Amino acid sequence: PDKTQSGQTGTNQCGTQSSPNSTCQNSFLNSVDDFCLYAPPEPGADSVIGNTERIEVAWCTKSNHGTRLIPPGAIKGAHFIQTPDFVQVTGFGDLTQLNVPKGDFGVGLDPHGADGNGNPIGGLVFSSAFGELEQIPEWTNFMSDSEFCFRACKPGPNAAQLCQHIYDVMGCMWNMPGNYDSGFDTCQADTGEPMGVYGSSTFFQGQPATPPPHPAPSSSNCMTTSTIGDVNAV
Repeated sequence: PDKTQSGQTGTNQCGTQSSPNSTCQNSFLNSVDDFCLYAPPEPGADSVIGNTERIEVAWCTKSNHGTRLIPPGAIKGAHFIQTPDFVQVTGFGDLTQLNVPKGDFGVGLDPHGADGNGNPIGGLVFSSAFGELEQIPEWTNFMSDSEFCFRACKPGPNAAQLCQHIYDVMGCMWNMPGNYDSGFDTCQADTGEPMGVYGSSTFFQGQPATPPPHPAPSSSNCMTTSTIGDVNAV
């Protein structure tokens, strides 16, 4: 369909040809070589993620998703992990090239939002990491001007907790501890602990004491690559 939610500004009918003006809101999280990020459709100081979270569009490393293409060299590091329960990419780069204003610390994007329509409204996430290409109902993506993280949870009873969306100002390092260094690699990893859950207690954003992030899940079988997608490493 063209649109999947009321109030949606972009489209889910995207074709396969990338375009710098695409309003596609479908994201893919397939591999370190093939992933997308949500970012503002227009540049400018007012385009901070907190202002534009409802209208973000998809920017991808591959040109065959009908989205915008992440500019060559914008991504300096990307680290893809596959766990039994989710896939995740973490990294850094010059995300001002994706219209994120310089100095923006960002907020979280997720399929729920305050009204259930999602941030962005109508944003759909797909992945082939668990077998066939499928829609992933539970996901979470954080964007700042220099750091990104995106997790898509395998459909199942733990998906909502492992892709928890209530910690929207806590950022990547707290929600998705992992590798944010330069370079590109793919690893297998353990699922680890859900964000915000510490034994039998759950932290809620805004409480006076913020607990430390969980340690990054242990990883193995890492494979490095020198370039990703249609983006050349620089």
